[in-house]
Amino acid sequence: MSSVPTTSLQLFSNLRKDGTLELSLAESPVPAPKADEVVVRVEATPINPSDLGMLLAGADMSGAKYAGTPARPVVTAQVGHEMLRAMAARLGHPMPVGNEGAGIVIAAGSAPEAQALLGKTVALIGGAMYAQVRVAKAALCLVMPPGTSARDGASCFVNPLTALGMVETMRLEGHKALVHTAAASNLGQMLVKLCLADGVALVNVVRKPEQEQLLRGLGAKYVCNTSAPSFRDDLTNALAETGATIAFDAIGGGKQGSVILSCMEVAALRTAKEFNRYGSTVHKQLYIYGGLDRGPTELVRSFGMAWSVGGWLLMPFLQRVGPAAAQALRERVAREVKTTFASHYTKEVSLAEALTREAIGVYAKQATGEKVLITPQKA
Repeated sequence: MSSVPTTSLQLFSNLRKDGTLELSLAESPVPAPKADEVVVRVEATPINPSDLGMLLAGADMSGAKYAGTPARPVVTAQVGHEMLRAMAARLGHPMPVGNEGAGIVIAAGSAPEAQALLGKTVALIGGAMYAQVRVAKAALCLVMPPGTSARDGASCFVNPLTALGMVETMRLEGHKALVHTAAASNLGQMLVKLCLADGVALVNVVRKPEQEQLLRGLGAKYVCNTSAPSFRDDLTNALAETGATIAFDAIGGGKQGSVILSCMEVAALRTAKEFNRYGSTVHKQLYIYGGLDRGPTELVRSFGMAWSVGGWLLMPFLQRVGPAAAQALRERVAREVKTTFASHYTKEVSLAEALTREAIGVYAKQATGEKVLITPQKA
């Protein structure tokens, strides 16, 4: 086994009380593992949209200032007053960032479940993953199949479990098909493959012709392009054909969620046997799980009275289904990590490179299909 370092380089996000966001690297002590813990040499960790809230704190990165040295960069930017009020609990406290990642177990506590992981490639979730070394509970680790690299397993949790969670939520709540926006993302591509494998009808909403072609190349049957003049008709027809009455929206702001609910209502009314002044009795559910548009969510009430809008997050879903079901989902991800749940990256950076103007320019804009991977062992 590799010797265990006493310190680890870690990426921190610090939101000061004056509204200044500071991103920097610092050495953190590596504690000895407790009996049920392992020490993981982190080799790959992705920057997901869900990481950006903690990392960037809603700051305007277009005006960011870059200082420090190439090995120890320091980035500062300003956070607006309203966002600052919402983050009062973290003001003045440097926060380690990174939801998930993968690496090699280089040391372990005395418990059998920890010792069994020595030398194994594992994926884990639990925060503070933008680091060279991470001490974690053995129970949080997912052992990768033989021949699986840390790069393969780096995105084993957030996107795969979100895709599985969407399908499971659909089933739990009595729907038979679903809608997904920003559908050409890494998550969207996983969801296409998952739904094809499980025989679930999926309506994909994208905004560019090339994204439509990408998903159709994966086998997607229903792909609706918001830039097409026929978008509303295309979406309504897909909803009528699939019976989709639940949607997962990555956009959040604007009117797109409202348009989906309205098209669901039109699709439902096609089979209505009599007029009802309150609209159809078919319940329509919109879940917002992302915030690609930070503006207000606008609802134009043209979808009857049988509807609901709410938020959806992965961790509350896993708590809802319970430990046994959650573990079964994790095990499926491990089995299909190179197929259904494979992730693709457009850029790989070191910890220091993650704080350059070039890298931040890529991941801060949250563009569909552009995913950054941090490789902490890279100099």
